Amino acid sequence: MHTVKVPLGERSYDIEIGMSLDQTGPEIKSLGLGQKIAVVVNPTVKALYAKQVMESLKAQGFMAMVIVIPDGEQHKDLDWANAIYTSLLTNAFDRRSLIVALGGGVIGDLAGFAAATYMRGIPFVQVPTTLLAMVDSSVGGKTGVNHPMGKNMIGAFHQPQKVLMDLEVLKTLPKEEFLSGMAEVIKYGVIWDGAFFDYLDNNRDRILGLDRDALIHVIRRSCEIKAEVVGKDEREGGLRAILNFGHTVGHAIEKAENYTMRHGEAVAIGMVYASRLAFATGLCDASVPERVEKLIASYGLPTNLRSLSRKPTVQGLMDTMQIDKKAEGGKVKFVLPTKIGEVVITKEWEEQKLRELIAG
Repeated sequence: MHTVKVPLGERSYDIEIGMSLDQTGPEIKSLGLGQKIAVVVNPTVKALYAKQVMESLKAQGFMAMVIVIPDGEQHKDLDWANAIYTSLLTNAFDRRSLIVALGGGVIGDLAGFAAATYMRGIPFVQVPTTLLAMVDSSVGGKTGVNHPMGKNMIGAFHQPQKVLMDLEVLKTLPKEEFLSGMAEVIKYGVIWDGAFFDYLDNNRDRILGLDRDALIHVIRRSCEIKAEVVGKDEREGGLRAILNFGHTVGHAIEKAENYTMRHGEAVAIGMVYASRLAFATGLCDASVPERVEKLIASYGLPTNLRSLSRKPTVQGLMDTMQIDKKAEGGKVKFVLPTKIGEVVITKEWEEQKLRELIAG
């Protein structure tokens, strides 16, 4: 088992990479919290792994129950957060009770938001079951739900007590979901670590073949980068915004697709357009967007809007970006690469150039 610490003072916690789901009970027991646990899960993951987790929890004397949330980003909303509150209240959960998010990013975001807001905050543990959740959404304490006008517009910063990762679960993950997670992995190479970008390029077959050593390196390095960034800027006052590389256009694409497109696929397209915008703005040379697009495509991810079921209008995407959380004073902040491994956060970009890139 490999441990990565997220350094946040009294809110610090460990990411345990390579543990077994059978260890969930003992790992949570070591936290010294209350006896009541709600495991939030979707039907797919419930069928695969809920029994194993529940048996591990009950063996440690916990009173555990399961709350099932339907599959899909469209269910990450206040209605389903309210359904979690109702279950917790019905079963007399108190401030020492615990929520376990067993699933992908939707479950982690929703369960984390419920934990952040129930009785003004109760503890929770992330047990991610997708690559995307392992390398991104389970780490860093961002929780939230969607609003019809935008993604993750309602939320809170609420750090987990622990993040527990069993890599065996990736063997049951559909290939498309694994590739979606790789988009966030590639992001870390672009924004922070050029050597890691090269590793992803040179070890593609091992990674796609789910070689355990390669997976451990990919997940651990991704978590190390995110932990370092979050440790320096927990609430996105500055540096943490670099983690949004590809997300400005990506979130607009997700809304245009009514959240039916995988998050990583939308971010992959967003990273390509952000890299092209960086070149068009004079922030980098032509090799940067070329290398970014080539690596994304090599992992079977989309690189342009032609892959969408219905191409959105340029104006529609621009309007959605204006509602983005990263907009300030009516101007959207973009994360743009200056080279592989380095980015800047800027509001100094030309709208017309982005319009032309999207239209093209």
